[in-house]
Amino acid sequence: MPKLFFWLSKCSIVRPLHIALRGSVRKTMFAVAIFSFFFSSVVLANDLSITNAALVDQVTGDDTIDIQFDVTWENSWRDATNYDAVWVFAKYCTENCTTNGTWLHATLSATGTDAGSGTALDVIVSADVKGAFLQRAGNGTGTVTTTGVHLVWDYGANGVSDADAVGANTRVKVFGMEMVYIPQGSFFAGDGSESLAQNPASYAFKQGNTCRDPWPITSEDAITTSAQNPCTTPATYYYTISTSPGDSATGSVFTIGADFPKGYKAFYLMKYELSQGQYRDFLNSLPRGQQNNHTQANVSGDSIPNTFVMGNTTTPFFRNFIRAPASGNGTTNPVVFGCDANVNGVFDESTDGEWVAANLLNWMDHCAYADWAALRPMTELEFEKASRGAGITPVNLEYPWGSTSAPSHSSLTNADEATEVTDTASANANYSSCWPAGPRRCGMFATGSSTRAQAGASYYGVMELAGNVGEQIVTVGNNTGRSFTGTHGDGALSSAGYGNNTDWPGYVTSEISSNIGQGFRGGAWAQGVGSMRVSSRDQAAYYSGYTVRVPTYHYFGSRSVRTAD
Repeated sequence: MPKLFFWLSKCSIVRPLHIALRGSVRKTMFAVAIFSFFFSSVVLANDLSITNAALVDQVTGDDTIDIQFDVTWENSWRDATNYDAVWVFAKYCTENCTTNGTWLHATLSATGTDAGSGTALDVIVSADVKGAFLQRAGNGTGTVTTTGVHLVWDYGANGVSDADAVGANTRVKVFGMEMVYIPQGSFFAGDGSESLAQNPASYAFKQGNTCRDPWPITSEDAITTSAQNPCTTPATYYYTISTSPGDSATGSVFTIGADFPKGYKAFYLMKYELSQGQYRDFLNSLPRGQQNNHTQANVSGDSIPNTFVMGNTTTPFFRNFIRAPASGNGTTNPVVFGCDANVNGVFDESTDGEWVAANLLNWMDHCAYADWAALRPMTELEFEKASRGAGITPVNLEYPWGSTSAPSHSSLTNADEATEVTDTASANANYSSCWPAGPRRCGMFATGSSTRAQAGASYYGVMELAGNVGEQIVTVGNNTGRSFTGTHGDGALSSAGYGNNTDWPGYVTSEISSNIGQGFRGGAWAQGVGSMRVSSRDQAAYYSGYTVRVPTYHYFGSRSVRTAD
């Protein structure tokens, strides 16, 4: 088991770096620093910081220019089991993006990267060149501090000319988020609970109607369910219905194809749930019409009466603090959103809650963010693998932290701040409407000395896989979910601002505008303790009517995955 849980305490909020282009161009690959516009302020996260960004070393013959930056994040680790990493990607704009410009996804070069100096890092550009992982090059724990990391922007692949790459209006935003590497390996789905009434349910993977042995997942090969009863050797895969309309019937026979991500293969999973600061940054990179499709309030007009746009309210709704200016927004320029927990009209202060997990997100929001960030949705089998770990014998009725105990809490200290913590020392999860009602700061339950169970961390060190906000997953419970083949987003959305991967659940005609095939795992702040159990599938194929953000569905968030190359 990774020896890391007592370091996990913070979530990643990185305000994107805007790289402004200054200076003249040297047409040589040996140029030292073509552009060196550095930022005077640090781009802070709770835990992840990317600073001193500059565009350097344009090579006009190759149509490339380097994105150079320094990076630091706390609570990092690498050991014999797994490691954490930072997924980094960039968006660029060659127009005036404060008015009508469009931020586009930067294509990277697979070669020419530089790991910088300081903490030794591996820089792994993804096979589709949409981003890169930064991760420790050797075993170690603690804070990563590395300067002079270089990624290479292949602007020619994006159709950008040499002149436009250094144009007066050209800007680049660099985004980063912490991830956890989940290694390849066999695992169990389901926990074999004897008293299914305790589970909730009856809604868990098992091998027969009366046999409660869990499903062994030993490869990414296709799985065909069986109506056999009881267990046989080799294992049978018996399906029990969840509570959801449209779910496959108990005992039905179907195949989960070889391309459906089953969790056996290695993948990276976001260390924390998507934060409100990260969702704010996503909104702020979209044109006006697309912004309007990812908020509950109508933000198309100059005046926006219900400024807390995710709840369509005048004050924060269930601790969602994302806010728009009340007036002066125009009707064509993008709205500039911020977080404003203290409701004083000054955005993104230290008491404005950007570190709190994003709620009020529907499936279309979740998929749009995943596609925009070149990630993908998580499947429910991957959820169980990330929670329980490879080769681990399931514990009946266990939670992701490996025990059957889930202490709750009553209130908060330093609410809405980067140091927001519970006032209940024994608590490790947010569920059953703890006060104040709503999500909590990502990673809130971990301290400098907490164990895995005390921190509420999964086997591999993923935070809040149970409680807080619901994990939106791809279900195996209906044909639409089972059609998912795990393609990654390419950073480009539909014209309306939706994800557009054809294999993702909810794809209709040209974009993901439905949520059939979606489900939830891990419970949430407004749900009971039973839904938080690793094997509970009581909402694993829940999609009926879930196309809105309020008032009923105010507790679902977002967490994305990337398959390891």
